[in-house]
Amino acid sequence: MGINGKTKVYGIIGDPVEHTLSPLIHGIAADALGIDMVYVPFHVAAGCLEAALKGAYGLNIQGLNVTVPYKSAVIPFLAKVDRTAMAVGSVNTLVRGACGEGFTGYNTDMGGLRRAMKEDGIELRDAQVIILGAGGVGRAVAFMCADSGAQKIYLLNRNGAKAEAVAAQVNGSHSAGAGDCVTAMGLAEYPKLLAGAANSYIVIQCTSVGLAPGVDDVVIEDSDFYRRVKYGYDLIYTPWETRFMRLVKENGGMAYNGLKMLLYQGVEAFELWNGCQVTKKIEDQIYRRLCERFK
Repeated sequence: MGINGKTKVYGIIGDPVEHTLSPLIHGIAADALGIDMVYVPFHVAAGCLEAALKGAYGLNIQGLNVTVPYKSAVIPFLAKVDRTAMAVGSVNTLVRGACGEGFTGYNTDMGGLRRAMKEDGIELRDAQVIILGAGGVGRAVAFMCADSGAQKIYLLNRNGAKAEAVAAQVNGSHSAGAGDCVTAMGLAEYPKLLAGAANSYIVIQCTSVGLAPGVDDVVIEDSDFYRRVKYGYDLIYTPWETRFMRLVKENGGMAYNGLKMLLYQGVEAFELWNGCQVTKKIEDQIYRRLCERFK
């Protein structure tokens, strides 16, 4: 399908964006559904975010994804923010409003993770969850786990005070029945969790530890910890198998990377922009193409 004057433009903003796989996701979906659109990575340098959003709106760009480091920084420049995205303090999808209304922000990351975990047979309701990292991703995942009915969430972070702040925010946003579901801990306090039975925890790795060039790095080394892990979910997808994942598997658990989350957050954004439904057949086609990049 050639580009013409009616072709709608979408894209992703971040710093960096050269590595993004989002054009592949949206390109396949658009071709399969016959939607006349293009998806472009836009590198937005530090200090240029507000100007970039104004320019995107002025250029009639219909929607944008937002990646690091702007998922929280973008919020003050939006006309509206979806309630869930505002609660977690993170926006990754912008939908163009009517003339002069600016962009509305959404968070499709958490819906993407929830769907990926469900597809892999991981049930969060009534589960014991350990989240490694209390940065922007860890904060959003803590909200998602609480919303999904997790019985107990342990939020571990090197900076214990930061974990405490996030725990207070999540606990304060839920009803009295779930008001104390998140417990903040310093990372060094993880031995307190070793009283749990073997294969009793779902652990979600939300830090950048394990990314290249530190592919042999891991947040926790202790095999006693990994013997308590039933499911390990690393939101990193490159390398394909992180050391965290290997340690989970070596100690009897099941481990997954974040590629399905990437897929489903993209699908949810695509559906928001185009008012359509991406079929399972198309999703499977996209996932196969994504896997080809790493296997």
